[in-house]
Amino acid sequence: MSDHYYTNRPGAAHDEQQFSFVLRGFELLFYTDAGVFSRDRIDFGSVLLIENMQIAPHARVLDVGCGYGPIGLTAAKLAAQGRVTMIDVNERAVDLARRNAEQNGVQNVDIRVSDVYSAVKGETFDVILTNPPIRAGKEIVHRIFTEGYELLADGGEMWVVIQKKQGAPSAMKKLQETYREVEEVDRSKGYFIFRAVK
Repeated sequence: MSDHYYTNRPGAAHDEQQFSFVLRGFELLFYTDAGVFSRDRIDFGSVLLIENMQIAPHARVLDVGCGYGPIGLTAAKLAAQGRVTMIDVNERAVDLARRNAEQNGVQNVDIRVSDVYSAVKGETFDVILTNPPIRAGKEIVHRIFTEGYELLADGGEMWVVIQKKQGAPSAMKKLQETYREVEEVDRSKGYFIFRAVK
């Protein structure tokens, strides 16, 4: 079986490239590589999440499955007096995210290799952001929702982007079972943005 972007150490040969992208008014430059999610451009779902997510200036934010960093680095720009922790199981993606933080002058970030939440146990966040790794399976996606609940401060929010054909209805149901309030914030081209409040 070929490995995927949610593999700890992708075996794909390196093939680095670079592009710039404007997100929430910030022009960011990204290095990407083979073996990471959506390496040729920022995927539509992530862009939709970035356009909708509400991040306070002092927020403590966690980006789950950060890839090479578009969601977390934009969040760090928005939470200029806060702190963003970015985690991914993929070591190559984490290395890229660190480089991308550095080249964009983003310093209020902490970027770690983590199997789901293993690297952030016991920490507390105001906001969790995720474009979950659907191909890793429903069990992993639902763990992101339920275990994330434990890491949120009271009143904290989880923001999720998910495609209808990749399980948006069951994701909504799982979030409603876990969180006190769940809202569909936006939908476009088959993608849904959910905000779940603890």
